[in-house]
Amino acid sequence: MIEIKPLRLCDAVIAIPGSKSYTHRALILSSLADGESLLTHALRCEDTERTAQGLVNFGVEIFWEGNDVRVLGTGGKLKGSGDRIDVGNSGTSMRFLTALAALKRGVTVLDGNERMRKRPIRELLVGLGELGVRAYSQNENDFPPVVVESEGLHGGPARIKGEESSQFLSGLLLVAPYAQKDVTLQVAGSLASKPYVDITLDVMSAFGVEVRNRRYRSFFIQAGQRYLPQQYRIEGDASNASYFFSAAAVCRGRVEIRNLNPVGFQGDLGFLGILERMGCRVNRRSDGVEVQGGELQGIEIDMNEMPDLVPTLAVTAAFAQGRTAIQNIRHLRLKESDRIHALTTELCKMGIRVDERKDGLEIEGGKPHGAEIETYDDHRMAMSFAIAGLAVPGIRILGERCVDKSFPEFWETLRKLY
Repeated sequence: MIEIKPLRLCDAVIAIPGSKSYTHRALILSSLADGESLLTHALRCEDTERTAQGLVNFGVEIFWEGNDVRVLGTGGKLKGSGDRIDVGNSGTSMRFLTALAALKRGVTVLDGNERMRKRPIRELLVGLGELGVRAYSQNENDFPPVVVESEGLHGGPARIKGEESSQFLSGLLLVAPYAQKDVTLQVAGSLASKPYVDITLDVMSAFGVEVRNRRYRSFFIQAGQRYLPQQYRIEGDASNASYFFSAAAVCRGRVEIRNLNPVGFQGDLGFLGILERMGCRVNRRSDGVEVQGGELQGIEIDMNEMPDLVPTLAVTAAFAQGRTAIQNIRHLRLKESDRIHALTTELCKMGIRVDERKDGLEIEGGKPHGAEIETYDDHRMAMSFAIAGLAVPGIRILGERCVDKSFPEFWETLRKLY
């Protein structure tokens, strides 16, 4: 447990680590390239380590050098012996490595912790099946453990539902260039977290592969394309930056982050616009972003495209005047925790009125007080509620090391605000 000390003054310049989303994707693509890639400013955390270890199991050589990582790609020729890969609690690793297993010849079993065994993967397995790969849930319940039996990715057309997670689509996109024939992916229904698909397409383009995107309803990938080795710099993580922007907001202070691209593809950059609507001033520059806190007002907002920032917004809303309505976030019940219920429970402990909906939250801002916060082994719960402790005394975070999943240096970085 760690108790957060309130700030007397919030006025700081912060550096954040590289993007987790970009690091996962760059690791996958550089492993498929034919030759050595150097990924600079990469994020080394529990989740990206799980992806890296899975790639090692597929015969890829990976060398971490501080915040850089060298990847010796296999040219798409993955190891064919039977493998068992443990992804822990990394949903991204589970989805992307399951798709990658389709490119090797042989059997791969992918498993994770108990929470991972409750996270859906059916739509990805169906998509792989339509592309010629036998992939199934070992317990026949549409959840991990997953078994992939493959003789290579055949290709062709496939339909995939995107309501639960955009990672199902992203996983298929990442491996599609190595199919035996052209791949066309049709999206059925709505697509959750669309900006993450933009990140996937951005990294694929940087590594030399073209995807024809038809208004996010279908994607065409021509067979025979190959990823090219790159020296690739990973931009700062907008999700991790959000906690420090929230600190400026709730403390009515100033935080500047210099290693963040304010006009990139990361959907979580949209949090800056949210803070502006709530009453903050935001200064976007070519080399970073500055947020100046102000008198916060509640807002109504659809957060379907920024699901990871719902905890950050919810805690920020606790300090705002009036009601904040967060909508269209049903898929948050399938994350590392049921985040809708977890946020309701912990905000109520702080004296904040919350109305929990099936697919959203209504938060009545007020005067939060100290409380002992359960994190549910969910990194984003820990980091979001830590920010509340900068503004009110008595916030204690249980299981604080769960931040290692995405931001191992979070507590050290937080101390730089003092």
